[in-house]
Amino acid sequence: MTRVVLFDIDGTLIRTGGAGVRAFARTAELVFGKPGGTATLRFHGRTDTSLVREFLRLHGFTDTPENLARFLGTYLFLLDEELERHRGETCPGVPELIANLRALPEPPLIGLLTGNVRVGAALKLAAHDLAGHFLLGAFGDDHENRNELAAVARKRASQMLGRDVAGNEILVIGDTQADIECAHAI
Repeated sequence: MTRVVLFDIDGTLIRTGGAGVRAFARTAELVFGKPGGTATLRFHGRTDTSLVREFLRLHGFTDTPENLARFLGTYLFLLDEELERHRGETCPGVPELIANLRALPEPPLIGLLTGNVRVGAALKLAAHDLAGHFLLGAFGDDHENRNELAAVARKRASQMLGRDVAGNEILVIGDTQADIECAHAI
């Protein structure tokens, strides 16, 4: 029986029309002086933390907690701004799916398994009135490796349910190969 349902955000719950990619690019230019500095990054299925670290290494910046914090702090500010300009759309069927999961006789815990850092996830979900639907989550600032996030989510679900949750009791819903791989990791 499925006891936990974990959703990816981008491309699964919502489409932001590239707000995150634009905020990353603007941060690269404004904070690090690298216009076009994120053009070669592959964003889909990645964690924000891994993307920032790749950007830093690619452009010869030291991968320090300070540089990571500088990048992410500016990125989150600019992400909020980008979402105000163009919030994108909720993917078709998402509100109905969440409502149907909650209406089950034994509803599963509904959570997030996303590469977005926690604040970025909150901003994106708030822009679509989805923030209050998720009881737990694993985020890009919990670990930079997407597969490790699955283990974090499983541990948090186990704590909430007061017992070890088996991998076959967890359903991961996403839109990339990375989502499939992290589901297999648990």
